[in-house]
Amino acid sequence: MERWFGKYSEVVYMLMRIAAGLLFACHGAQKLFGVLGGHNLPSTLRIQTAGTIEFFGGVLIILGLWAGYAGFIASGEMAVAYFTMHAPRGFWPIVNQGELAVLYCFIFLYIASRGSGRLSIDTLTKKRH
Repeated sequence: MERWFGKYSEVVYMLMRIAAGLLFACHGAQKLFGVLGGHNLPSTLRIQTAGTIEFFGGVLIILGLWAGYAGFIASGEMAVAYFTMHAPRGFWPIVNQGELAVLYCFIFLYIASRGSGRLSIDTLTKKRH
């Protein structure tokens, strides 16, 4: 499979980066702006910080602009979210409803390790200099 599909790895990586960033930005928009089914959460510093990381980090990841840095911060935020909000409710993510936080954490850790990729604004701006 890798032999055939491998030649499309940059496109697939870009699509994964865009999908993950878009969904993450939507979570941030819910917290910051109360849109997309967001609830009127109490505006605590913790919620505003999480919303800011999710919205702006998601946008940076979508664009491929400093995606490695944004992915690293987003991965850390999701690890904190898991251990503070989900893990106290049980060990297994499927039981404590933390599977999305775990999945985001590892997707963003992968993005942090790989960076923006060839199909990104980072790459476009490097070629112009």
